[in-house]
Amino acid sequence: MGPLQFNPLDLAQEAWEFQKHLADGARVLGQVEDVEYGATAREEVWRDGKTVLYRFVGETPAKGPPLLIVYALVNRPYMVDLQHDRSLVKGLLALGLDVYVIDWGYPDRSDRYLTLDDYINRYIDGAIDHLVESRGGPVNLLGVCQGGSFSLCYASLHPEKVRNLVTMVTPVDFQTPDNMLSSWVRELDVDLFVDAMGNVPADLMNASYLMLKPFRLNLQKYVGLVDILDNPKAVEDFLRMEKWIFDSPDQAGEAFRDFIKQFYQGNAFVQGTANIGGNKVDLGFVDMPVLNIYAEQDHLVPPDASRALAGLVGTADYTELGFKGGHIGIYVSSRAQREVPAAIHRWLAARQGA
Repeated sequence: MGPLQFNPLDLAQEAWEFQKHLADGARVLGQVEDVEYGATAREEVWRDGKTVLYRFVGETPAKGPPLLIVYALVNRPYMVDLQHDRSLVKGLLALGLDVYVIDWGYPDRSDRYLTLDDYINRYIDGAIDHLVESRGGPVNLLGVCQGGSFSLCYASLHPEKVRNLVTMVTPVDFQTPDNMLSSWVRELDVDLFVDAMGNVPADLMNASYLMLKPFRLNLQKYVGLVDILDNPKAVEDFLRMEKWIFDSPDQAGEAFRDFIKQFYQGNAFVQGTANIGGNKVDLGFVDMPVLNIYAEQDHLVPPDASRALAGLVGTADYTELGFKGGHIGIYVSSRAQREVPAAIHRWLAARQGA
């Protein structure tokens, strides 16, 4: 043996097992069809341009006010309903909640000048007005990631329409020391960027996110794929996640510019400078009950970035829950499936929201 303690027999055995995995994988991949996403039937109930409001149809009769999920612009919202054994939506429906989601669609050049005001005071407000008119009374709002930031703005500007607010992995303090994405974006000349690019290409956004963990997200996961190639179910799960990651919409240029300048560069919630459509956003006006859920190993929205909400909202009924896992795992891991929907349901039920 040399100084690195390599055993030739062990290396040969590992090489043989690697080749066997590849051979088994070739047979499995030939059997795997194109993966689909979405575990739950849904129906369109409202539309404004490319933005669609869907109602999920569960097996358990729904009761209580509507629960509207507002997802981020940068990825497709089917992550909350990815597959039968990894679906936040399915868990909420099984507990009797009446669940809706806003699908932003895929912006194109005609959407280049959409602003944050359009997304918050036109699309979210339009969807909620439809629910208020059709179901009566204010709604429960569940904002995820950037959608949580939008939901905070909305709840500040229209508190009378929000019964209870739940935020998940939501950035509030955009300039915590451990936020690598924020450190990059703060140095971006966003005016030059948007003026040159128009809409922001999805591939460019994806590349930026992958480079936050370049070894883990660009190499390690694909090496690890070899170990599951003989398991059709595991391969399908892997491919479904990959399909979601790379099925990203372009970003409407003006909304992107405004979000980066106000929040990443201006830290608008913390500084009290947020402004949507000429209206000041004061989180002190968020006076309804708030449940803030964060992921303890989140590299995109570090826990401190989310926990900053506690000192900014005006409500006296504020609850904070941390769950093990990362930014995505909080709604697709097996632990999340057991714990997160139940926690949301208990919290809403205690406030007569379910």
